[in-house]
Amino acid sequence: MAPRIESGGHSLPVAQLLAALFLLVLIPTELVAQELTPRAYWPAPQGTRVATVGLAYTDGDTVPDPSLPIVGLDSEITTTIVGYLQTIELFGRSANLVFDVPYSSGNTVAEHPELGALERDYRGLGDIGATLSINLMGAPAMNREEFAELRANPPPILGASLKVVAPTGDYDSDRVINVGANRWAARAQLGYIMPLTPRLLLELQAGVWFMGDNDEFLGFTREQEPIYALQANLVRRFSPGFWLSLDANFYRGGRSRLDGTWLDDLQRDSRLGISLVVPVVERNAVKFSVAHGSLNDSDESFIQYTMALQHLF
Repeated sequence: MAPRIESGGHSLPVAQLLAALFLLVLIPTELVAQELTPRAYWPAPQGTRVATVGLAYTDGDTVPDPSLPIVGLDSEITTTIVGYLQTIELFGRSANLVFDVPYSSGNTVAEHPELGALERDYRGLGDIGATLSINLMGAPAMNREEFAELRANPPPILGASLKVVAPTGDYDSDRVINVGANRWAARAQLGYIMPLTPRLLLELQAGVWFMGDNDEFLGFTREQEPIYALQANLVRRFSPGFWLSLDANFYRGGRSRLDGTWLDDLQRDSRLGISLVVPVVERNAVKFSVAHGSLNDSDESFIQYTMALQHLF
């Protein structure tokens, strides 16, 4: 019988626990913290509804704890996202409700010095997210004529949002890598839009992610500290629905604990990207984006390509 490790009343084979700890250090603590979201607080006229279907492909490495003798990890992940946005009026202010449903498939390969090659294929529904955002300053609820005036001469805009991610994704408690996280998560965020010229906007965002506990992680309970994220977007507007942005973010935190034992997996990562939205047919647009991320101040990195079709109702 394989040797086992006892912890908090649970038992686990030594090899399985080694693989779990190894991959927990490697895998990004919270993929949602890597989001680059330009124009998140740009307002829209009342009654605006937008449906989005997007495809994202991510390829690259994650970073081990530099004190561990680990070779590395490589992942290829394809994610399809279906989203819906509805503008609403909230206390006389412009506000949005956003829902997103992801479906992912991927392959992750790692090399462990004692366990050899570790590989996982996975696919399934991801965790569904819902976001409520409101513009606190500079963007009251508007009709189309009032919005056209704001677009011609944009004021400074201050917004706030709350995003909640539900544990709806596919999850196998016997696996380290899963599509779903098997826990609730929430992000509180503030966003500020500073017009540099009528067509050039600087957008700043600051937020924090809070994660609930995963009580079914290989028979253990996994806890995680908050993740703090900063983002900046420089947006150039060309015409209605046609814009380009340069994007950057930085996030830190997310250290995790297994049944009271802290892991050395603090995240201190960043991402750079560029986004382009082009109207194609009446009431439709295509969004293209490329993002490159560095991990834990190392040479390891990943790249993500995204294309999405947006339809305005």
